Amino acid sequence: MKLQVLNKEGKKVKEMDTKLFEEPIRIDIISKIVEAEKIKQPFSNTFRAGMDRSASGNVRHRRHVWKSHYGRGMSRIPRKAMSRRGTQFSWVGAIVPFARGGRRAHPPKGSTGLVKINRKEAIKALLSSLSYVADNKAIEKKYARIEKVEGTFPLIVEDKVVELKTGDFLKSLKKILGDLYEVAIQEKSVRAGKGKMRGRKYKQNAGLLFIVGNDEDKNVNGIDIIKVNDLSVSDLASGGARLTLFSEKAIEELEKVFDDEKKSKTKEIKVKKVDIRKIRRENRKKKVKKIEDKSEGVKEDA
Repeated sequence: MKLQVLNKEGKKVKEMDTKLFEEPIRIDIISKIVEAEKIKQPFSNTFRAGMDRSASGNVRHRRHVWKSHYGRGMSRIPRKAMSRRGTQFSWVGAIVPFARGGRRAHPPKGSTGLVKINRKEAIKALLSSLSYVADNKAIEKKYARIEKVEGTFPLIVEDKVVELKTGDFLKSLKKILGDLYEVAIQEKSVRAGKGKMRGRKYKQNAGLLFIVGNDEDKNVNGIDIIKVNDLSVSDLASGGARLTLFSEKAIEELEKVFDDEKKSKTKEIKVKKVDIRKIRRENRKKKVKKIEDKSEGVKEDA
């Protein structure tokens, strides 16, 4: 697949040949990985919640003894004594799950419900999400403000664009993106409604994602800039195909990553065969030799 490389004026400088964006788009795998990558806050009960009562051991479980609940038509559960008059007790159930004020039967254990993702599946999802952000129709669905997305995707810029200062970079971005520039910069606004009181006062649009090489440094307010090593499926395809810009070096490094993965799959692993009987024989010989050496040493001392 031949792709255009653009300069700071948004004009074609040269072409790159790559297979990164040829993977079929699999929305099912992408959504599975995005869900697995979500950060979930673990929560659980406090240690010994519902167990810190003076109930356990208070009631005797033998007949015809003081402080026993046998013969009273009561269920035989741990009880807490609220008051007493002689041998008559006022008890309430405690500790057990079905009693008022008791512990929960199966409380949350504090685990985050992590999903195991296979290595091949994760690689396929990342390649699929790269094809997803290169699809014009998918980008149109994500950004409803834009009536029609024109141009060839993915957008790749030469390395000189990364080196530009912030002002010049934003000017060149206008030329490269055209009408898409109005959704490229993140806008933060105060949310309408009760969400303001519930820890989500502000809302923000996704904006542009700029993927750069591992050695390249860039920082621009209102744009998410991610290095190749930190790239995930959620960055590219969370909630739809995100408007994405690639640097020339980022494409080269992504190709290396996937080439190395293919080589590691096809690499033959040679297993060294070990004869366990031979090893045992050698160990026995060593033990016998040690005993003989010790006996000779004792004779010499004598």
